[in-house]
Amino acid sequence: MKSESPPSAMRYAWFVVALLFPVALLNYLDRQMLATMKASMVHDIPDIANKADWGFVLGCFKWTYAVLSPFGGYVADRLSRRWVITGSLFTWSLVTWWTGHVGSFHELVAARALMGLSEAFYIPAALALISEHHYGNTRSRAVGLHQTGIYLGQILGGFAGYMADSPDHGWRWAFSTCGMIGVIYAMPLLALLRDPVKSVAQAAEAKEESKGMVRGLLTNRNFILMILYFTLPGIAGWVVRDWMPEILREKFNLGQGAAGVSAILYVQIASIIGVVIGGTLADRWMKRTNRGRIFTSAIGMVLFLPALFSVGNAGTLQMAILGLIIFGLGWGFFDCNNMPILCQIVKPQWRATGYGILNLVGISCGGFGDWAFGALRDQHVSLNIIFGAFAGVALLSVFIVLMIRPVEQKAEVAPSR
Repeated sequence: MKSESPPSAMRYAWFVVALLFPVALLNYLDRQMLATMKASMVHDIPDIANKADWGFVLGCFKWTYAVLSPFGGYVADRLSRRWVITGSLFTWSLVTWWTGHVGSFHELVAARALMGLSEAFYIPAALALISEHHYGNTRSRAVGLHQTGIYLGQILGGFAGYMADSPDHGWRWAFSTCGMIGVIYAMPLLALLRDPVKSVAQAAEAKEESKGMVRGLLTNRNFILMILYFTLPGIAGWVVRDWMPEILREKFNLGQGAAGVSAILYVQIASIIGVVIGGTLADRWMKRTNRGRIFTSAIGMVLFLPALFSVGNAGTLQMAILGLIIFGLGWGFFDCNNMPILCQIVKPQWRATGYGILNLVGISCGGFGDWAFGALRDQHVSLNIIFGAFAGVALLSVFIVLMIRPVEQKAEVAPSR
């Protein structure tokens, strides 16, 4: 049995989520703006020659982010997660500001690569810190609330197309302003965020167990299955997030702003609903079986199937939006349970590194997915074929997650203050 959290510890546990909520929002706002302001950026940077070039811009962020994620997780497992989180926010915010001042394709690629490097340290550290504070039956809801910040960032990013079209602002102003907001917020975040205090014995145990960390993770059958499960649906998720504004703009003759809002707003609102329902369902289901989070996540994958077919075959904007709403609900079920499931199959001292490895594989494949999607569209491959293949991958993922078997971990105790 896990020990119950004292009221003061639980209050601070939720305060941690509140502190990280705007960081998660900025993390994905900075990313999403690039997709929704594509037309304006390509117009101002003429040496972006074709869709494959734009896919490379999208992909270079993911490849850098992915490669550095395990290192970011390892640093967070060995050092202060508080410092890793605030340092990441400060650095990527400076890069966001610089993105508003680039003048060439190669400079934009460099900025996106540096953005990937700096952001790679945040998500593994943040989710591990939340999981340390929420060690009982609030873990899926806490992670889900944090992910809601991500979805709101994507929603705001969906409106960035209007900002890019504004003669008084433009895409450069949007990047510069968001960068400055992040730099300023890093200061109070560092002052208010705290790492749980570990006993001498816990610190010594963590140091000893870190020696076999990578080998222990990569020889863990459940963790290998988790890598596959995290990666396969994520490819479709990245393509929907990065390419859907452009897909809707071209297919339904929408303006840049309307396409961005249609592609982002509905799916992210549905994702917020999905994490609330999925997180609550998973936490309650865990009281009956330790596979409750796995079953909840599998339900999310089942929702992917009709959603992806609907998006690929949509003849009207309304049908495409309906597909995106169903996709968002399924994504919420999936997203709020990835770290909680990881907590059931790896040691607490390995969680940030484990999530970093998930990012390494999942997001690097997502980067190749962005590039491949652009290349396939240049060759005029139909959307229904591409999204039909994604639906097949989602069906396979249902079977993969159901093969994961949680293992008993040493009982977690309330963090000291």
